Amino acid sequence: MAATAVRYLRSVGAATAAAPAPVDPLPRPALRAVADDERLPVDPSEFRRVLGHFASGVTIVTAHDPDDTDGPSGPAGFACQSFASLSLDPPLVTFMVARTSTTWPRIARAGAFCVNILGAEQGSLCRSFAVSGADKFAGVAHTPAPATGSPLLDSVPAWVDCRIQAVHTGGDHLIVVGRVEALGAATDGDGTGGGPLLFHQGAFGRFSR
Repeated sequence: MAATAVRYLRSVGAATAAAPAPVDPLPRPALRAVADDERLPVDPSEFRRVLGHFASGVTIVTAHDPDDTDGPSGPAGFACQSFASLSLDPPLVTFMVARTSTTWPRIARAGAFCVNILGAEQGSLCRSFAVSGADKFAGVAHTPAPATGSPLLDSVPAWVDCRIQAVHTGGDHLIVVGRVEALGAATDGDGTGGGPLLFHQGAFGRFSR
């Protein structure tokens, strides 16, 4: 499956072997923040409550942080629900990450990432990657993704292997655009069925046909 996906992406002009370019982990915000003497246009708790009605899928974004004398190296990852497809030609995806994230600078150093799309039974795996400061990969089996070497978690129903194409500012978050270099999905009957893991109003759920 991986080889087929790589051959397809090569045929449509996607790079499959380019070295990752340096990425600024915290680009300068382009949007003006609300000043101390200004009233917030929307109450943050109400913003969160209303937007919580939008159900989303859940992913774990991973990367292999290269050796770095200023910090840890090795696998890095975080739970992410703000993931979406962006473009078919060229093949692009996007995810959003908080500017305060301690994992994002490690992904930026790698210049690449793998989006691991979670299945309905993987809520506990998501929770383990949602905490800060713990060894998130303890006991988690993974293999290198075929194009970038980013950690591809075992038993995920689908995955998308990317190099970072661009990073944009969006208030207190960053908008990361990745160019897809390989991807794959499980086939029926391989034990990864059960549908996607969904997040809605602060709780996990599942899709039922």
